[in-house]
Amino acid sequence: MDNASLSRKPPQASELVADEIPEAVRDHPYPEAGQSQSKKKGLIWKLLGLAALAFGVSIWLHLNFNLFPATSQAEQTQQDSAPTSSASPSVPSPATTPKVPALPENLLGHLPYPEAPAKDLVSVTSDGSVKLRSSAAAKYQEMVNAAAASGIYFAPISGFRSLQDQQHVFFDVKAERRQNASKRAEVSAPPGYSEHHTGYAIDIGDGTAPEHNLSPSFENTEAFKWLEANAVAFSFEMSFPRNNRQGVSYEPWHWRFVGDKQSLETFYKAHSMKK
Repeated sequence: MDNASLSRKPPQASELVADEIPEAVRDHPYPEAGQSQSKKKGLIWKLLGLAALAFGVSIWLHLNFNLFPATSQAEQTQQDSAPTSSASPSVPSPATTPKVPALPENLLGHLPYPEAPAKDLVSVTSDGSVKLRSSAAAKYQEMVNAAAASGIYFAPISGFRSLQDQQHVFFDVKAERRQNASKRAEVSAPPGYSEHHTGYAIDIGDGTAPEHNLSPSFENTEAFKWLEANAVAFSFEMSFPRNNRQGVSYEPWHWRFVGDKQSLETFYKAHSMKK
């Protein structure tokens, strides 16, 4: 090979006749590619046109024949608020519902009583230390005035007691006196079982003979004798006379009011329970 042939440039494809063009160059599909792009564009425009036509037809049908009625706001609200058939009623789960333990019908001879509402408690002493429910307080004051007119002076010792108060009276004193529960229950009710919770019961002493207060010997005082003869006129009665069916020790100082429907039901419904 001479230098002249090496330095000569290869001929351009345009300079070659058809038979001289290499087959790979001759068969390249440039014209067909252009035609394919044009066909694709035409197809896209046709599809867009059909879609626009379909949309226009649907709008025309809706406006003229109401084929697709819209749900009104009222109907939608009603549908949203209507319960489904599968919905179950709202019922508290047993696991979340608090269980209130039932009180036994009696405990060591004592019956269960609810606490009086604080808003109905009225003081029967000047220092406010002794309170009764309003109906009982009014009758107690009438009784005090009637006794005083006869020269008898009551000393109110204890009226309403809360559960916390009774906790001390029963358990703390029991521990101090080294009493067992049964022995302590002969003279004091367990918390939740005292008539004092009701606001209708009161312990009364003799103002001129305080040494007999809270003692069976109170029956020897002028105050007790007056109560025995006159308390019923003011709707008061002794809660624990001798040989009472509850088995509680004799308490001549402990009196309860039974002068209205609420107080009567409170005590006599309790006494109708099984012993």
